[in-house]
Amino acid sequence: MAGEIVILCTCSSEAEAERLARLLVEDRLAACVNAIPRVRSTYRWQGAVETADEVLLVIKSSADLFPAVEEKLRAAHSYQVPEVLALPVAAGSAPYLEWLRGSLGPGAR
Repeated sequence: MAGEIVILCTCSSEAEAERLARLLVEDRLAACVNAIPRVRSTYRWQGAVETADEVLLVIKSSADLFPAVEEKLRAAHSYQVPEVLALPVAAGSAPYLEWLRGSLGPGAR
């Protein structure tokens, strides 16, 4: 895999979102993580339809780093099955993409 990606991950609280965001950026697995509070999620879990207020993380990273990001999120997340979805970046501002690449660990280059 190659190229920039955006990873979506929902969290149970702002404290968990902040902890996970800091972990990913400190480990250079993400260049930037946005935390969007008060996302209302409706989903099916264990046979029932549930609704919960969550915090959405928007994680900017590289496809090469996705396995490490997924592993880190799954190990540190409070959910039994956390959302970890990667979306390819089709285009972006050249200076921003250069900054993004330079902010990631060596596995992204």
